[in-house]
Amino acid sequence: MNALLSVSDKTGIVDFARALHALGIQLLSTGGTAQLLAKEGLPVTEVAEVTQFPEMLDGRVKTLHPKVHGGLLARRDLPAHMAALKEHGIATIDLLVVNLYPFEATVAQAGCTLADAIENIDIGGPAMVRSAAKNWKDVGVITSADQYAAVLAELKAQGKLSDKLRFALSVAAFNRIAQYDGAISDYLSSITFEQDKLSEGYVPQRTLFPGQSNGIFTKVQDLRYGENSHQQAALYRDLYPAPGSLVTGVQLQGKELSYNNIADADAAWECVKSFDAPACVIVKHANPCGVAVGKDALESYSKAFQTDPTSAFGGIIAFNRTVDKAAAEAVVKQFVEVLMAPDFTPEALEVFKPKVNVRLMKIALPQGGASAWDQGRNAMDAKRVGSGLLLQTADNHELALADLKVVTVKQPTPEELNDLLFAWKVAKYVKSNAIVFCKNGMTMGVGAGQMSRLDSARIASIKAEAAKLSLQGTVVASDAFFPFRDGLDVVVDAGATCVAQPGGSMRDQEVIDAANERGVAMVFTGVRHFRH
Repeated sequence: MNALLSVSDKTGIVDFARALHALGIQLLSTGGTAQLLAKEGLPVTEVAEVTQFPEMLDGRVKTLHPKVHGGLLARRDLPAHMAALKEHGIATIDLLVVNLYPFEATVAQAGCTLADAIENIDIGGPAMVRSAAKNWKDVGVITSADQYAAVLAELKAQGKLSDKLRFALSVAAFNRIAQYDGAISDYLSSITFEQDKLSEGYVPQRTLFPGQSNGIFTKVQDLRYGENSHQQAALYRDLYPAPGSLVTGVQLQGKELSYNNIADADAAWECVKSFDAPACVIVKHANPCGVAVGKDALESYSKAFQTDPTSAFGGIIAFNRTVDKAAAEAVVKQFVEVLMAPDFTPEALEVFKPKVNVRLMKIALPQGGASAWDQGRNAMDAKRVGSGLLLQTADNHELALADLKVVTVKQPTPEELNDLLFAWKVAKYVKSNAIVFCKNGMTMGVGAGQMSRLDSARIASIKAEAAKLSLQGTVVASDAFFPFRDGLDVVVDAGATCVAQPGGSMRDQEVIDAANERGVAMVFTGVRHFRH
């Protein structure tokens, strides 16, 4: 049996090659891989010796040769193929180990030039992988170091690879080539040549939106059904998921997550991780129905639950702090579908052990940083439309106190300003039209998803009344501007003393005059948070 090893990422390759040699498998290799194996004392034949043609063009050409591809593509069950190999002195290659030039890692680096990207486009590697993967019945193709153990286990146990494993390796190989080519297409089709005034020539510039979008996702699991029971569904994740994102979580107990569980859990998790203080978010049908910050998990949950106890029934709950026994004993009293947190104490897990249907999810918080990736967020949002796709940069804008522009005679108090920032964060995760009443780091009434902003304001007041919460002295965040003064009058009539809205309406002055007339403070954020 012959194995050809040619890897860019050499993690684990020496130990793997040593194990192959111990099994009596002949080793062929190229360039740096061959040098490494030889240095480690392993008997290895360079491909150039087999092809009788030297590597050339700085290594761009080394495996593009009939003695390589003939050995990979020849079908062992066809006498004509085997006769052709014998006639031309070509040996079969039974095992191919290849990982590709690090194109994705290269273009992800700040300052990557077009020339850098081009040099990291692998040619010979994908060609060999495709040849081996096509001939999967006779050739095992390994494209990742995490496949080494399974291959060695079968070789040691039965002296060859099973059809099942060879086919799985082939599928993984074609998937890897698709991922690789998709990344190249995404990058290159995002490059445009713009005229440079200084050089009077044309220079490459990278745009946000490529000429072709090749989203790559890998399946995590099939789901019992989709949004409704007559629909089928599955969960996929990004090829390289951001740390701290929902799909990196681990389910500790409970039933299998459903399509709706996952969608609502994502809404809750994205909201709760936006707070620095201990926070709790309760979501129902993709909308936060209770959000609060407190001194710990228990206090934040107790405050969040007060906002809308009725809607919280069967909801999704997310914490940004470890759930301890005290918080668990409070939550377990209500019916909850999914409970998420960075961690659970052993005592908290014991509290939920009898509740076998409650899904507990442990998700590490992102470590933070400048990029969306570092913050565990999507850099882009996508929405399917009929035979099309809408792409946009994600709404990752963080509002700061310095961004707020007071437009009324009355000035907000420091406490009101803090609550405005809190309310604005919540409004970002509420379906438009969104009206959010808050006070003391707690939602007091949430109006979501109405065709009229006026109706959202009224519903938020109704919700607060149902929960027996007073809206006197609250602040209000509106995800978009008030087109007329009537919406402002509704929230002020309910008890609000301070309002945050984006501004930008033709009737801004009318609404400002109304706020001055009613004696309330109003600030403009300069940005809106539509969420459809």
